[in-house]
Amino acid sequence: MHSSSSWLTRPFRERATQLFLGILLAALAVVTLFNLALSAEHPLHVPTYTVTLLGKYLSYALLAVAVDLVWGYLGILSLGHGAFFALGGYAMGMYLMRQIGDRGTYGDPLLPDFMVFLDWDALPWYWLGFDMAWFAFLMVLLAPGLLALVFGFLAFRSRVTGVYLSIITQALTFALMLAFFRNEMGFGGNNGLTDFKELLGFDLRSDATRLGLFLATGVALALGYVLCRAIVSSKLGRVSVATRDAEARTRFLGYRVERFQLFVFVVSAMLAGVAGALYVPQVGIINPSEFSPIFSIEIVLWVALGGRATLYGAVIGAILVNYAKTVFTGVMPDAWLFALGGMFVLVTVLLPKGIAGLLAYRLRRRRPPPSSSPEPTAPREASA
Repeated sequence: MHSSSSWLTRPFRERATQLFLGILLAALAVVTLFNLALSAEHPLHVPTYTVTLLGKYLSYALLAVAVDLVWGYLGILSLGHGAFFALGGYAMGMYLMRQIGDRGTYGDPLLPDFMVFLDWDALPWYWLGFDMAWFAFLMVLLAPGLLALVFGFLAFRSRVTGVYLSIITQALTFALMLAFFRNEMGFGGNNGLTDFKELLGFDLRSDATRLGLFLATGVALALGYVLCRAIVSSKLGRVSVATRDAEARTRFLGYRVERFQLFVFVVSAMLAGVAGALYVPQVGIINPSEFSPIFSIEIVLWVALGGRATLYGAVIGAILVNYAKTVFTGVMPDAWLFALGGMFVLVTVLLPKGIAGLLAYRLRRRRPPPSSSPEPTAPREASA
């Protein structure tokens, strides 16, 4: 009889999870070694700028895993996960702004610089508590989680599905973007939150802190991946896949489908919030553009390119697309959106299962066919 914790340890017995975690931990170790042990003149040296860039890619990878959880295994095409990502980022940004203290441009020990500039008299009530790390980290989970809980409860209870649900999620993130652009909201308006100084007492501009954030993001990606694998390989995951493939039939079998949908949706939103919280201190800014519907659509493209309903494919797609974006925006900035659209069309036509599907197909081709021996035949009876 399996213990109650077997659902959480099951992913570690899967070869795919072992391979993914092995590659991820090896990559973290190699980048750390090449950054610390090799001199700046060495051709294999990984500069701190590259470490920060890789950390940003890993935070995007965690966001893609969160989207793949609801799209690949639950069948919900969310075009608003950028909102959960941004809420987690703003929660972290508010904490970092409170850590500046009197070191800001205007020297106010309590109010952030943009509030002093806008002649705010006091700190808004929703900024209280963000001077404490535990409260801020809790809000990284609660802010996107509560939004997903309320939104999902109303949507799933009303049985809004398909393209209608996708449009509503897109409208949600668009409404939040318009709200956060307003200076009256108290979140920095168009400029957002920036000019961060330290995190948990560590200087954000130091090389050691940036390397630590890179490693923390890699560990968070590993934990998020294992959690998602544990969910999809459990009974909850099997019911989710059944809901994705035949929701009416799953309801007929007696399952309260909306409860399964709501739980997975909230977990995915929290993972997106953690990704946003890890993204902000590495990039150094959070602004309303993270709420943009275009960004949420781009996340879906990462998952489609990498391979839907695989989780590791979402990681591959997020890293490859964002690396290509870094290269294209440096060489031909105006051509990036055309390249992204062309990439999506090619994947849809040539690789409908994404890069992960192509890798799985190549592995099947390389495996030798099982040796089949002829079945033994009964001896014939001697004729008289």
